[in-house]
Amino acid sequence: MRKHLSHPHARRALTFGLAAMGTALFWSLALPLPFLFGPLAFCLAGALAHFPLKGFGQVSVAARTILGVAVGASITPQVIAELPRMALSVAMIPIFIALIALVGVPFFRRLWGFDAPTAYYAAMPGGLQDMVIFGTEAGGNPRALSLIHATRVLIIVTLAPFILSHFYGAPLTNPIGAPVADLPWYELLIMVAAAWIGWKGGERLGLFGASILGPMIVTAALSLAGIVHFRPPAEAILAAQFFIGCGIGVHFLGVTWGELTRVVAAGVAYVLVLAVLAAGFSGLVTALGLGDPVPAFLAFAPGGQAEMTVLAIVTGADLGFVITHHLTRIVIVIVGAPVVAGLIARRRKG
Repeated sequence: MRKHLSHPHARRALTFGLAAMGTALFWSLALPLPFLFGPLAFCLAGALAHFPLKGFGQVSVAARTILGVAVGASITPQVIAELPRMALSVAMIPIFIALIALVGVPFFRRLWGFDAPTAYYAAMPGGLQDMVIFGTEAGGNPRALSLIHATRVLIIVTLAPFILSHFYGAPLTNPIGAPVADLPWYELLIMVAAAWIGWKGGERLGLFGASILGPMIVTAALSLAGIVHFRPPAEAILAAQFFIGCGIGVHFLGVTWGELTRVVAAGVAYVLVLAVLAAGFSGLVTALGLGDPVPAFLAFAPGGQAEMTVLAIVTGADLGFVITHHLTRIVIVIVGAPVVAGLIARRRKG
């Protein structure tokens, strides 16, 4: 089997087929978010079974642009008018990040024995790719960083819907968008152009998270100008969920028993630490009346930006509130990463 599946296209076909089977099974069983959790579960199982899977590369990146457009289309003059109301809760994000660093770095350094750069970049809840790149440049272990962050995203994405539905009473059935047949053809073309220009333009400018933030910025400008009036069609958002689910599962490809018992176990334990911190801050925001419970939970949940966007859409949460907090978190982590890398390098030389 492996000999016949050595070609990348064959491996991607196997991955797609496995993900499609997962989607079909989850759909038939009426399980929540079948287009996200079906591919995630089946690709994760295939990766742990050492099937010759392969991610979808630029196709998966392109799928993220759909979420960027969805967020941008949700930024209206009414959302902008609400920004001052978010100021106090957004101001808590730097404190949240500082506490994560104070707790997380010793957690990985002393309890699990990771080196300093790996411990720092494993602790920081930034984008998976960003933390792996920055951590590797600072001398960290790229494989460990990739597995720890993939574990963080996997567990949070898996548990968050359960917590939202059972503890917050939030339904996961909010309409994610109108069918493609119901949207004006010219707005669909505008959204496709916004996704492409924002993505590629953002990459050229060196924008972090260009596949989401670039389309978000372009579409937000079009929304505020009254040119875009709809989110991307439901079919497009389901496709984005499908490729995100595949990507999370495939990250565990080739994991060894030693990595499971040390690196992945460290990631699982750290999620519990993050959960306590996130619950404290989201509870404080709710108690002070700075935000409603569901948006506050999603705003401080240290999952991936794309995954939290999906959950905000399916729960009908305030997308502007959730994304503003996640953007603030990611900006602080990304901006601080090179500074910390320099400090680590100077300390090593000293």
